[in-house]
Amino acid sequence: MGDMANSSIEFHPKPQQREAPHAGGFGCTLAELRSLMELRGAEALQKVQEAYGDVSGLCRRLKTSPTEGLADNASDLEKRRQIYGQNFIPPKQPKTFLQLVWEALQDVTLIILEVAAIVSLGLSFYAPPGEESEACGNVSAGAEDEGEAEAGWIEGAAILLSVICVVLVTAFNDWSKEKQFRGLQSRIEQEQKFTVIRNGQLLQVPVAALVVGDIAQVKYGDLLPADGVLIQGNDLKIDESSLTGESDHVRKSADKDPMLLSGTHVMEGSGRMVVTAVGVNSQTGIIFTLLGAGGEEEEKKDKKGKQQDGAMESSQTKAKKQDGAVAMEMQPLKSAEGGEMEEREKKKANVPKKEKSVLQGKLTKLAVQIGKAGLVMSAITVIILVLYFVIDTFVVEGRVWLAECTPVYVQYFVKFFIIGVTVLVVAVPEGLPLAVTISLAYSVKKMMKDNNLVRHLDACETMGNATAICSDKTGTLTTNRMTVVQSYLGDTHYKEIPAPSALTPKILDLLVHAISINSAYTTKILPPEKEGALPRQVGNKTECALLGFILDLKRDFQPVREQIPEDKLYKVYTFNSVRKSMSTVIRMPDGGFRLFSKGASEILLKKCTNILNSNGELRGFRPRDRDDMVKKIIEPMACDGLRTICIAYRDFSATQEPDWDNENEVVGDLTCIAVVGIEDPVRPEVPEAIRKCQRAGITVRMVTGDNINTARAIAAKCGIIQPGEDFLCLEGKEFNRRIRNEKGEIEQERLDKVWPKLRVLARSSPTDKHTLVKGIIDSTTGEQRQVVAVTGDGTNDGPALKKADVGFAMGIAGTDVAKEASDIILTDDNFTSIVKAVMWGRNVYDSISKFLQFQLTVNVVAVIVAFTGACITQDSPLKAVQMLWVNLIMDTFASLALATEPPTESLLLRKPYGRDKPLISRTMMKNILGHAVYQLTIIFTLLFVGELFFDIDSGRNAPLHSPPSEHYTIIFNTFVMMQLFNEINARKIHGERNVFHGIFGNPIFCTIVLGTFAIQIVIVQFGGKPFSCSPLSTEQWLWCLFVGVGELVWGQVIATIPTSQLKCLKEAGHGPGKDEMTDEELAEGEEEIDHAERELRRGQILWFRGLNRIQTQMEVVSTFKRSGSFQGAVRRRSSVLSQLHDVTNLSTPTHVILSAANPTSAAGNPSGESIP
Repeated sequence: MGDMANSSIEFHPKPQQREAPHAGGFGCTLAELRSLMELRGAEALQKVQEAYGDVSGLCRRLKTSPTEGLADNASDLEKRRQIYGQNFIPPKQPKTFLQLVWEALQDVTLIILEVAAIVSLGLSFYAPPGEESEACGNVSAGAEDEGEAEAGWIEGAAILLSVICVVLVTAFNDWSKEKQFRGLQSRIEQEQKFTVIRNGQLLQVPVAALVVGDIAQVKYGDLLPADGVLIQGNDLKIDESSLTGESDHVRKSADKDPMLLSGTHVMEGSGRMVVTAVGVNSQTGIIFTLLGAGGEEEEKKDKKGKQQDGAMESSQTKAKKQDGAVAMEMQPLKSAEGGEMEEREKKKANVPKKEKSVLQGKLTKLAVQIGKAGLVMSAITVIILVLYFVIDTFVVEGRVWLAECTPVYVQYFVKFFIIGVTVLVVAVPEGLPLAVTISLAYSVKKMMKDNNLVRHLDACETMGNATAICSDKTGTLTTNRMTVVQSYLGDTHYKEIPAPSALTPKILDLLVHAISINSAYTTKILPPEKEGALPRQVGNKTECALLGFILDLKRDFQPVREQIPEDKLYKVYTFNSVRKSMSTVIRMPDGGFRLFSKGASEILLKKCTNILNSNGELRGFRPRDRDDMVKKIIEPMACDGLRTICIAYRDFSATQEPDWDNENEVVGDLTCIAVVGIEDPVRPEVPEAIRKCQRAGITVRMVTGDNINTARAIAAKCGIIQPGEDFLCLEGKEFNRRIRNEKGEIEQERLDKVWPKLRVLARSSPTDKHTLVKGIIDSTTGEQRQVVAVTGDGTNDGPALKKADVGFAMGIAGTDVAKEASDIILTDDNFTSIVKAVMWGRNVYDSISKFLQFQLTVNVVAVIVAFTGACITQDSPLKAVQMLWVNLIMDTFASLALATEPPTESLLLRKPYGRDKPLISRTMMKNILGHAVYQLTIIFTLLFVGELFFDIDSGRNAPLHSPPSEHYTIIFNTFVMMQLFNEINARKIHGERNVFHGIFGNPIFCTIVLGTFAIQIVIVQFGGKPFSCSPLSTEQWLWCLFVGVGELVWGQVIATIPTSQLKCLKEAGHGPGKDEMTDEELAEGEEEIDHAERELRRGQILWFRGLNRIQTQMEVVSTFKRSGSFQGAVRRRSSVLSQLHDVTNLSTPTHVILSAANPTSAAGNPSGESIP
């Protein structure tokens, strides 16, 4: 698979192959150029020489001039775009609003509601024929008065309305989120420009306007926007880590390795290249297509009748896939019965899978449970009513069923059915989906202010359960700006930047010159782009640190450079890894020479024979002094994680000009000016943020490419490792040695021994990061599954970001590929924003629990009241319309009020809930049942003895068409008052005493409670017949309020009962258990079992497993053999690709074109796998 994954699977239609060999008059086809760009180094050079002679031959074929560039004529450019594509990767087609609405309608709870609503509506329009006849008996089953009959349809309509609300809110949310993200992307894309030569003129064109054949100028700091071949370069070094994961910079030159790839960074030097591949045909474009971003291309491919790749999923669905190693085994092997499997696969490939978040899983389950309970209750209600009626009519009164009475009896049965539906409607919590949606939407909006751009809503809530964070070091924990923090100048060790006045002018002057002149003139520090941002560092990071040191000493390097421009430098010994130093010679006004040198202190100090003392005079520097200095200055700096650099100079008189080529002679006998310690400093707010994480039960691990000492020092500064703790700091090699068995395969048991104590993984490759994340997620050692968050910025972090439960990409430093694979984008690249995300995530969870606690209390009470009322008095004390008003306050308004509670720091003081923790804890169950008991007692007391207490007419068994009674109005009013005050109780779910804490911090809550109260007054006093209310006196109102306030007092009583005593209480709303996974998850589980395993059930297991294992091992062995060569880099790169998307070929491999790199594997290998 190694070679195959690169881009041997043809992803793109190639319309111009018909007109080969010369596409549209150009001498190269798209296919040729694409296969050319897949080669590296010597192979590529050889191919160019064979096919085109040299690079200028390639330019001639592309009809462009290496010096003049393209003629800037529109028709030519357009033609090139037609043939070779545009330099723009088409975004996935956004879902239309209607599609989003349709998706929102799939919710189980909503479906139950829709059914109930339709039934209710249908029944309300059913008018029974015929008048009651005497013979049928006028059973006083409290037949409806007209007010009710007229208002019958309101119920169904109201439910439908609430469903429509939920659906629109959800859909609108998804839509605006998507739009926001696209806005961000397009803003980034439009700002990017690139320099090209057209008609011999240098032009800045938008990146999207580049075409194949353009001659582009590349210089350090550029992110290459397209693939190309180098025409001429000066000391060009490229960081290809974003594609290959190789951290070493690759030197490019026209005669050794001329291939420049899109998405890579130019680190040093400059040059010109001819653009050979743009957009989806460039290397980054190919990866993007693997990630499923190039949606349009696939549609075209489908039209061409190719079976769409089953494993290609949009990055949105975020299905967690197995990693690249298994991708090998996942090639479906053809067997005798392979056909049926193919069919199954095809079917599965076309069903879009939506991964459910933990919370949604728990909620759906809970909603279904409540729905079932409601159904049972309503069924019992109907059965009891029917039996009561039948027994009363036919047994007690001894009537006979007459044919002409049938319509009348049917009318009664319909009425009973309606009462049953009312019970069901009250039982089903339609506010649940709304509460979740509102809570998430509100959080996402607020998280934008906290620098979290959430791309997948559920990530927000998953983050609240996170138990582990694997973070990058550079840029996330540190500022990604090298800075001088300690220095040794004039016999003094300064722990921070010294004041300029503390230094002798001579030393200061020498230091400024030594740094300004003896560093690449391309390295500079520019003013910040935005107000309040830090100055921009351009060029070599270490040199930037030194230049920054000059600025900190209140001097400037620019005047010095202007005085001695680059062409006046007499001789430069550039920095390389052998010298580990850089020296520059300038001519002095008196005719002599001065050499400035800087480099690794352990090397340069050996060449120093003098050192400047505090007055700026020379003092001898003997080996003994040097050992002294190493012990007292350099080692302590190294222990703090600093890199030490020595700055020195030497003067030559005009008479004794040395032999400049004899470098050892020239760079020797130096005078040390200073030794400085450089580090990438920890962001000041990070240690506190990490402390918060640890308090909140989240383990922070640092995964970095840096060396282990620096990594350990930084980890200690951040507080990731504390002295006296039992922890591991490993390098990538050692980590791999510990987790792999003799055959080089990763074993979960071995991993489980390593990861719990691992805190720092240094010198790690992207694959190590992916392995670690996958290992922690798949681990079963703890009492609960780990939920892992990962931060990443490079393209190579894609697999880990995708595998993690929550992937954070860096908004500033992150590549597009990383952003595409992530769930949340940190717009300020700062670790503290992750802590904010945790806080918001937990808040979402708590908000929903608060809402549930409130909602279920109301549900329990309303159902029991409706049920007993209907059975005892044949008429529910709460009328249908009143029920709906109660439903409205307890659902829609309460969800608004409780779901928008702002998070508090106290959320970070508890451990994460974990995947299996039930939604409704024991404490909440205690609150729900406790308050239900209080409310039921009050309501039944009022129902049966209320008329005596208030001295009014009883509302029970009132004659037909009587006006609404005060008795039932009091019951309704008391019920609502109790809900209002219980809403305040519901603000706390962990058994806290002070339920008013921070209530004014939430204006929405206050508004809703007061608003509901005002509307309630209006309904009771002026609602009249439609609401079955009659106005109440002030005294009656006060009693209702008094009973309501009793809720708060009762809440305190409940809080006093210790939960631990109530063993009998069950928790509810667990995550899906092992035995009852939903069908979707089973299907997903199936996908994870590799295809070979599935054959197992057909008895051919040994042969297939054997073949697979051998292939995997050969792959591993050959990779190790070649890892030194370029081939190895290609391999590594393709393994990154295969992890980014396990390109599992599900169809017959007719359209698999094996890349030229490995022609042998095409023959004799029907399964379409490449056997290296």
